[in-house]
Amino acid sequence: MTFLAIDVGNSRLKWALYAAARPGAALLAHGVEFLDHIERLADGQWADLPAPTHMLGCVVAGDAVKRRVAEQMDLWDVPARWVVPSAEEAGVVNGYDHPSRLGADRWVAMIGARHHLLAQGPARPLVLAMVGTAVTVEALDAEGRFLGGLILPGHGIMLRALETGTAGLHVPTGEVRPFPTNTSDALTSGGTYAIAGAVERLYQHLQQHCGQEPLCLMTGGAGWKMAPSMTRPFELVDHLIFDGLLEIAAYRAASAARQAAA
Repeated sequence: MTFLAIDVGNSRLKWALYAAARPGAALLAHGVEFLDHIERLADGQWADLPAPTHMLGCVVAGDAVKRRVAEQMDLWDVPARWVVPSAEEAGVVNGYDHPSRLGADRWVAMIGARHHLLAQGPARPLVLAMVGTAVTVEALDAEGRFLGGLILPGHGIMLRALETGTAGLHVPTGEVRPFPTNTSDALTSGGTYAIAGAVERLYQHLQQHCGQEPLCLMTGGAGWKMAPSMTRPFELVDHLIFDGLLEIAAYRAASAARQAAA
C-alpha cells in the first residue's frame, strides 16, 4: 500500500514515496526535479521505484504540468489525483470567499500545520508562513478555521522587480543588517524585513482576534533565511505539504471506509 506524494511548486517538483498513506508512515524514497525536466522522471529518479498503490499531489503550476506528471506516471498505471481545496477537510475549515480558489499548496500546508500543532498539545491559534518563490502567511483559529492570509513576493521576485524597475540597481549579494549602509545590504534587508513584518502583523491580528497567543510555524525552501530576523518565537518545519497530503489521504480513506460500512 505504498503512497506517492507530489508537491509541484513554481519552479520545482518534489516527491516522496511512503510505505503507507497515513501520517507517520516510513519514508522509502524522495527527490526533487526542476519543472523544465519533469520528462526525466520516468527514466530517471522513478525508474527503479516500487509501483505506488496510491498517489496524491498538489500543484500551483497549472494543468499543463499536471498532464506532464501524469504522463510520467504511466509506467505504474496509477491515476494522478490532485487536491482541490474544499470547504472542509481533515479537521480544517476553509474560510476563503471561494474555497476552491485557494491555492492547493496553501490548503495542504495548513492541514499539515494544524495536525502538527495538535500533535504537540492543546489546540491554539496558528500562524503559518511559507517562504519560497512567493510568500504566504496564513491565520487559523484554535478550532482549525482558516480566517485568511497574506500573499507577497519572495526575496527573488522583490529583487528582480527592483532591478528591472529602478535605474542603477542590480540583484545584490548583501547581508541583513539592523542599519544597512550600502545598497546591497539595504535591498537584502528590506526584502527580509518586509516578510518578517507581514508575519508580525498577521500574528498581532490573530492574537487580538482570538485572545490567545498563536503558535508560529514556518516552512518553505527559504524559511531558514528568515530565522534571524523574526520577532516572534517560531518553529521551522520541513515537508509540511507532504505531511498535509498524508493527513488528507488518511482522512479520505477513513471516510470511504465509514461510507462502505454504513
